[in-house]
Amino acid sequence: MQDEQQFEQLLMQYQQLINGAEDIAVMIENENYDSAITLLKSREQLFINCRNIRRYLELTDVQKQQIDKITEKLKDLEYQNIKKLEKSMESVQQELTKTQKSQKLKNAYNLSSNSFGNMVNIEN
Repeated sequence: MQDEQQFEQLLMQYQQLINGAEDIAVMIENENYDSAITLLKSREQLFINCRNIRRYLELTDVQKQQIDKITEKLKDLEYQNIKKLEKSMESVQQELTKTQKSQKLKNAYNLSSNSFGNMVNIEN
């Protein structure tokens, strides 16, 4: 009976992790990286709990299949989140490189608004 309760608790915790991964995906899409990082850090203990319960819980074949299916879904969601973050990082890196090149040109030619002077009407 205790094993069944622990199994149900394990399923619930895995579902919480899946829900968290889905929330993180939305945060990444909305570029809300601070909240995503906070949620990632808060999920760490839940991962540890799942690992510990799974380590000591004797699962039936059916239970093992259920857990394997849920962990596979979780892995897929986490992988998709990593890919989204990598894509965002590449985009930011491209913008940074573009900005650095522009700044380098500006500095090389000392392009500031003061160096162009003013137009003066000198009609007599």
